[in-house]
Amino acid sequence: MKNVCITGAGRGIGRGLSLYFLQAGYAVAALDADQQALKELQELAGTAAELLIIPCDVSSQAEVKQAFKHISKSWDSLYGLINNAGISKFEPFETLTLDNWQQVLGINLTGPMLCSQAALPLLRKSRGAIVNIASTRAVMSEPDTEAYAASKGGLVALTHALAISLGPDVRVNCVSPGWIDVTGLQHSEQKGDKLTANDHSQHPVGRVGQAEDVARLAEFLIDPANDFITGQNYLLDGGMTRKMIYS
Repeated sequence: MKNVCITGAGRGIGRGLSLYFLQAGYAVAALDADQQALKELQELAGTAAELLIIPCDVSSQAEVKQAFKHISKSWDSLYGLINNAGISKFEPFETLTLDNWQQVLGINLTGPMLCSQAALPLLRKSRGAIVNIASTRAVMSEPDTEAYAASKGGLVALTHALAISLGPDVRVNCVSPGWIDVTGLQHSEQKGDKLTANDHSQHPVGRVGQAEDVARLAEFLIDPANDFITGQNYLLDGGMTRKMIYS
């Protein structure tokens, strides 16, 4: 059976990933701390979808263990784990609080470690794969993004470390998205800003990314036919990190 566990599955890129994999015929275990977002995901997916809804704060070891205990009661193995859950708190470095720093790292970096560890017995049974969702902010920055950038840079490093530790049984790769439009993938009451022609044209490919772009690459990396790929970080940004900008 093709099944995946997706963290941060309730909204944003995670909601896009969940709906994509369900439509592609996968069973999906959707983890998110936001229960309202999970409820909306369930409504969008429909009752016929093979969807396990599991409230979980990935920064809590106890909640992660309980979540994967739940998954193991439904499935005897796991085809893929997509560590997508993440938050951002952008604030001036001079006033960055330790609590905010630790919260961002707890969800964005400790969370993937805990989920990968808890999923490992199920992944080994199917020689499955892990895909970590980092960010182009792991390799480039705007001001006041220290906690987020550090967490995503750490996730890229965690990716290649796990690839060496868990191979050959489990492959581990990373996708680092750039600008991804998540309009329509947030809470039902939230509306994103309308994209402009300039937003699209500044990308070398001529458009802003979509959640489906991330999902297609994640599916490619999980596919056992691509079992020669591990320990890699894929910048999925429409070419933006390769564009020299002069003012």
